[in-house]
Amino acid sequence: MQRTTSASVRVGDEVVGAIEGPGLCALVGVTHDDTSASARKLAEKIWHLRVFDDDAGAMNRSCADVGGSVLVVSQFTLYGDTSRGRRPSWIAAARPEVAEPLVAEVVDALRELGAMVETGRFRTDMAVSIVNDGPVTLLLEV
Repeated sequence: MQRTTSASVRVGDEVVGAIEGPGLCALVGVTHDDTSASARKLAEKIWHLRVFDDDAGAMNRSCADVGGSVLVVSQFTLYGDTSRGRRPSWIAAARPEVAEPLVAEVVDALRELGAMVETGRFRTDMAVSIVNDGPVTLLLEV
């Protein structure tokens, strides 16, 4: 998760998702024990995570509080295991047919919470541009 001032995803020459202003870029990986319930819990956590400054400069405001947007990008490589050798193992990453609906559930749950959500495109080679604000980068697990 990165707090952003802007972020976008390009597939080839086409921008498929972009956000401006305060927001979050959620790089979402799915593993074998993730469920519909964990997808919804992740959406809640993203939307209500207090990483935006209040008037005193403390991180006390959430994306919901500041009216921020969320760019969700599927990212199976987050589950790459590099503990042995020099080539990552992808064993911990869920297969695309399992991961895609769960990433879609995160997106749907965020929208139900009131978020303006943009996305990447599953199973494509994406170019992601992120202007990290702060920088603030966090690992969220549910």
